[in-house]
Amino acid sequence: MTAPGTVAVIGASNDPSKYGNKAVRAYLRQGWTVYPVTPKPGPIEGLKTYASIKDIPGMVNRATIYLPPTVGMAVLADIAAKGVDEFFVNPGAESDELLDAARELGLEPIVACSIVEIGERP
Repeated sequence: MTAPGTVAVIGASNDPSKYGNKAVRAYLRQGWTVYPVTPKPGPIEGLKTYASIKDIPGMVNRATIYLPPTVGMAVLADIAAKGVDEFFVNPGAESDELLDAARELGLEPIVACSIVEIGERP
């Protein structure tokens, strides 16, 4: 488990039953600085939302995606350009095409539940 830092939750949601919301809450409980990324206007869990990871000011240590693979493909270049340290692809967000495209952009996708990785249960 990594020490808390900054995390972009891509596919963040206002719906408490969705993993994109469960992740925001789990990271907040663990002391992370959370940036919810969604095209929908915010806030989410009281936090300002960002339409793209590119819009987040400063460094982002981790990006974690909660998007269908076809939608996730569209955000890979922005994630790579942001220069994140870790890139989590959560269950249901992965496809061979997405993982190959991520690697081609220099990302090293971690295919795992990022909520479990920080010591929480979704």
